Amino acid sequence: MKQEKIDKIKDMLEWILCIIIALVIAILFRYYIGTPTIVKQPSMYPTLVEDQRLWLNRWTRTTKTLPERGDIITFEAPSTTVLTNDEIEESVIARYEEGPTNLIGKFSYYVLEINKMSYIKRVIGLPGDHVVIQDGKVYINDEELEESYLQSGIVTDNGKGYCTDVVVPENSVFVMGDNRPQSTDSRCFGCIPLEKIESKVWIRIWPLKVLRKIDQ
Repeated sequence: MKQEKIDKIKDMLEWILCIIIALVIAILFRYYIGTPTIVKQPSMYPTLVEDQRLWLNRWTRTTKTLPERGDIITFEAPSTTVLTNDEIEESVIARYEEGPTNLIGKFSYYVLEINKMSYIKRVIGLPGDHVVIQDGKVYINDEELEESYLQSGIVTDNGKGYCTDVVVPENSVFVMGDNRPQSTDSRCFGCIPLEKIESKVWIRIWPLKVLRKIDQ
């Protein structure tokens, strides 16, 4: 009888160990390889529509690789929504001044992504690019940017922000939503540093009728 109890305890411990291993693998895969997400805002319309399901490729974060112009990425939402002119004079990089400080809080926030807010936007400017928004259009290094992904009639104004004439710093990107009138983006909060980029949008997986890889 005693041996039977010992065997039951061993079986239980084995199951617990298997569950723990499975959870660790799932967390590592989600953080380093890829994960699904849901579009929750209209800022990327018509390319992405609210409630669509996406698969995110997080390998670029793992390898610390900058995205290319035209890529759609996700990144941690800045703590300051709109930079003032004085703040822009100091730096055009988005501010991340809030966040957990202890180890458990960092694991919960950055790895498990509990209570973490992320944005989905398109990469417009790369390091060293001179981005100018003028007369409803976007210019990169004095050349107008062709944006076939925008809806007909959409113009690009300052978006209630002040970052409309900037040189993108090293290891940073300038991002905007395709739905310019309803997008809070780099025009407001500045350029996104590489370490805050979480993933590249890879595949639209739901609804099935729009299943396809997301190209530039």
